[in-house]
Amino acid sequence: MDDNCRPHRANLVEDFLFEEGLVRMESPGCSPDINPIEHVWDALGRRVAGRQPPPQTLQELERVLLEEWDRIPQFGNNSIIDSMPQRCSTLLAVRGNHTPY
Repeated sequence: MDDNCRPHRANLVEDFLFEEGLVRMESPGCSPDINPIEHVWDALGRRVAGRQPPPQTLQELERVLLEEWDRIPQFGNNSIIDSMPQRCSTLLAVRGNHTPY
């Protein structure tokens, strides 16, 4: 699953998917509604942005990112993944337009 972002469509990626026998699921271009990792990145970003004091150096940012990554509750990720069939159905129903997700 990808969001049709150009790097995901590079020949190298296409060749790898073909060699592995993986079939790409067609999806509307740049559709974060059905890309679960976008929701995880959002949660991580919010956690880092909420840190007081905020990280001041790249080393602090790296440490904070790793700490917050470990603190993201797995049940939140599981609920996003579990909601994927409904997200896909909704996206098909609205023909790729905006969804409430």
